[in-house]
Amino acid sequence: MATDLTQVLNPIETANGLPNAHYTSVEMFEAERGPLWFQTWAGVCIEAELPEPGDAKPVDFLGVPLFAMRGKDGQVRVFQNVCRHRGMILVDAPRRIEGAIRCPYHSWCYSHEGKLVATPHVGGPGQNAHPDIDRDQLGLIEVRSHIWMGVVFVNLSGDAPDFADAHAKLIDRWAEFDAPLYTDLADSRFTLTCETNWKLAVENYAESYHLPWVHPGLNTYSRLEDHYHIDEAGAFSGQGTDVYQQITGEDGATFPDFPGLSPKWDKAGEYITVTPNVMLGVQRDHTFAIILEPQGPTRTVEQIYLFYAAPDTDPALRRKNAELWETVFREDIGVVEGMQRGRSAPGFDGGRFSPAMDGPTLAFHQWVARRMAAGTGA
Repeated sequence: MATDLTQVLNPIETANGLPNAHYTSVEMFEAERGPLWFQTWAGVCIEAELPEPGDAKPVDFLGVPLFAMRGKDGQVRVFQNVCRHRGMILVDAPRRIEGAIRCPYHSWCYSHEGKLVATPHVGGPGQNAHPDIDRDQLGLIEVRSHIWMGVVFVNLSGDAPDFADAHAKLIDRWAEFDAPLYTDLADSRFTLTCETNWKLAVENYAESYHLPWVHPGLNTYSRLEDHYHIDEAGAFSGQGTDVYQQITGEDGATFPDFPGLSPKWDKAGEYITVTPNVMLGVQRDHTFAIILEPQGPTRTVEQIYLFYAAPDTDPALRRKNAELWETVFREDIGVVEGMQRGRSAPGFDGGRFSPAMDGPTLAFHQWVARRMAAGTGA
């Protein structure tokens, strides 16, 4: 499905946003899968969900069945979640796999590294081998993966630039946070569901313009005028604040800082999207990741995880921090769902952008437009 994207690529003073079809059309949602998702680096889970060897988690990646697993060697790998025999799903729920990965259909078995190691009765009853079944050629299909900021990213097509090259500028910008991250999934994760297209969640996250009206509590100490824009053309965009305040417990305790941070981070916090679907935030004492899981053109699940600089942090303070962020992110649901409903208005032309306030949002629109126009990537 083709749309006219020329107006999206104009300078901000005259640009229009993406046409309505990019938010409402099933056909457009399917057309996005290649250039925006499969040919880039997208987030599928976090490393902390796979703490021990044998831990596995299935992932529905825009209809493609995958699973992530920590092998016996400690390495996290991502595989297509299908047996090479008849395409049966191998891992149907998060679990620890102590021995081989066994297909529940005909018991073909794979090692934690994806090698085919057993083919019961493949040559007939009691015959576990056959000259035409080459186990070396029938291992699981591994998907290219990379871990950064606690998130497991995948490149399904296998031909994107290396993650470190594709996101070099952002990695350099946040090099001070290249440290171990710790989380407790019992109190430092939550899930939100929004009846909206995933792109509207990214657009809203990119800007602080809405802060006074949508986040009145946050705006009392981190005001609109305390924020700055982050817009690295063709690479990433988002926002930052100069007045980040650490959360404190009843006794005045705070979370420990990440070691070796420069003075900038005494008060700064930054919030950037790793396109297409990982929204990250960094502050002196914790980070977070939001992984967007589209479930069609008008529904998005947000998986939110909080990370800390030390393994042993106060559980009560962690819960307080999670409640604070959940309140903030819930406040956004009404506006992203309202914008989604607005995309059904036939006269809406994608909207205009404030030249002073919407630079990061337009940068995301233009990333989408360029990749969609190219078809196979920018």
